[in-house]
Amino acid sequence: MTEGRKKALNLLKTSKGQIEGIIRMIENDRYCVDISKQILAVQALLKKANLNIIDQHIKHCVKEAILKGEGDEKIDEIINILDRYVK
Repeated sequence: MTEGRKKALNLLKTSKGQIEGIIRMIENDRYCVDISKQILAVQALLKKANLNIIDQHIKHCVKEAILKGEGDEKIDEIINILDRYVK
């Protein structure tokens, strides 16, 4: 497992714990703004995890495909992901 994937995995595990905490907050009828802040924090962790995965993909899979002269498909994949990311 690459370092980027390890980082993404840790971020996802942290997100999982935070989501479980958010569920408890809702079940305990906590203040809406506090719940919303926690949801935003989880979204930030998920974005960071996704960027780590994309970074690894570019540095390894895309780079390898380009060196083999087969990079067009991988570049299109990245463009599609970025298009989703900015929406």
